[in-house]
Amino acid sequence: YASGTLQQRKPPGVPTSVVSRPWGVRPRGRRAFHAASCSFQEVMLTSERYRVQRLPFSHLSDRDVAFFEGIMPGRVITNPEELKPFNVDWLKSVRGDSKLMLKPQTTAEVSQVLRYCHERNLAVNPQGGNTGLVGGSVPVFDEIILSTVLMSRIISFDKVSGILVCQAGCVLEKLNEYLEEQGFIMPLDLGAKGSCHIGGNVATNAGGLRLLRYGSLRGTVLGLEVVLADGSVMDCLASLRKDNTGYDLKQLFIGSEGTLGVITAVSILCPQKPKAVNLAFLGCQSFAKVLETFTTCRAMLGEILSAYEFMDEKCMELVEKHLRLSSPVAGSPFYVLIETSGSSSTHDEEKLNNFLEQAMTSGLVTDGTVATDDKKIKTLWSLRERITEALTHDGYVYKYDISLPVGKLYDLVTDTRARLGHNAKNVVGYGHLGDGNLHLNITADSYSHSLLDAIEPFVYEWTARYHGSISAEHGLGFKKKQFIQYSKPSEAVLLMQRFKAMLDPKGILNPYKMLPSGS
Repeated sequence: YASGTLQQRKPPGVPTSVVSRPWGVRPRGRRAFHAASCSFQEVMLTSERYRVQRLPFSHLSDRDVAFFEGIMPGRVITNPEELKPFNVDWLKSVRGDSKLMLKPQTTAEVSQVLRYCHERNLAVNPQGGNTGLVGGSVPVFDEIILSTVLMSRIISFDKVSGILVCQAGCVLEKLNEYLEEQGFIMPLDLGAKGSCHIGGNVATNAGGLRLLRYGSLRGTVLGLEVVLADGSVMDCLASLRKDNTGYDLKQLFIGSEGTLGVITAVSILCPQKPKAVNLAFLGCQSFAKVLETFTTCRAMLGEILSAYEFMDEKCMELVEKHLRLSSPVAGSPFYVLIETSGSSSTHDEEKLNNFLEQAMTSGLVTDGTVATDDKKIKTLWSLRERITEALTHDGYVYKYDISLPVGKLYDLVTDTRARLGHNAKNVVGYGHLGDGNLHLNITADSYSHSLLDAIEPFVYEWTARYHGSISAEHGLGFKKKQFIQYSKPSEAVLLMQRFKAMLDPKGILNPYKMLPSGS
């Protein structure tokens, strides 16, 4: 089983099936996030599509632009053509109308900008790599875009403790490459890692593919530097594993989506780079088998299990159709991708082989392949990571990022598919099964209010019925903010509104996002 395809062991009375399909996926040097081709101008303005009323913020003046030019000459963007890609989200589903983008390089510059905007009552949209999927990273109206793209300096790295301190604009993939040279890795991994910024990851509490092994950013982030709405700087950039002095203020800003402050620097605990990595891509005949396979692999692989992803056959069809990728495993209703990471290849392969033999012999898995070298591992990962990209080529995408009890995870996909029928082009389900995180995606030829009404609030009501969360890792942004009550009680929402009013009394930071309208 060390590498290549799997041969199903023959249970009594069951004929042997040998898998011998060639590798058909183009090798990729890195996992990246690819934008779908679409004219920015084709995207309807968010304010028109969703009929949003502009809040009474000041309008940008020539005097304002001159002030910003004085702070950061040459890093003030006003050209409408240059601004277009920063006004539209990656999904090409929402579009703002900002007339100005600022590119600070230091925390002091961010502080000067926010102090001025607070005095002038100018709304600000913090923006990292603009890879968000809920409309939280782009303006709704004419908010000033405050980009962290030039805040990309690594401040320090301690090889003994594994603690990295860096500016918020560092690209996740670049950080990982830097750490790998030191024998470490970042504790999170996303399909968007080639574009997303660590500050944006923290601001949205991004989950991703390594959460099963290393936990969430709420545990790995040790400290933050944040500029508040009035320009004051909160320097809690601690590099300590333990600090029990007072309230843990950084937790307010992790997952706050830029509504409480602008994260300018991050201190994060990084694990050592595994010396041995294996990847198994397996086919299962039902979701019940997917669940049983997870239970078995968690028990048999134990500490070396680092990822357990699942996807349905519709996902694979779209990846093959739109991206010309082909899976080495075919003909199954469901697929699982299992990654192991450890310090001994002999030990890990033995454990993986024992698990695979058990899974094949017991009929949990009917088909599969294993990769141990880096090139084939990345090739297999691309089948999972590029599903989001394939969906954008299928039409307009309605995206839902749900947490549910693991046993109910796929029932939502089945019920949504039955409810929408032919009104939807495709209804697919995939995600981080080990974390109970489902990505439910519905595609249509174009945006439709009637289809949206059929999906929402049905999906949220279904999720609430089983005590799930309407946002597992993407955040609420603009698109989900009105549905927060399906996951949080009114008392909790009220407390969030009080925090917002205290830290940003004028509401200039990322308005129209995260909290319900009227907050």
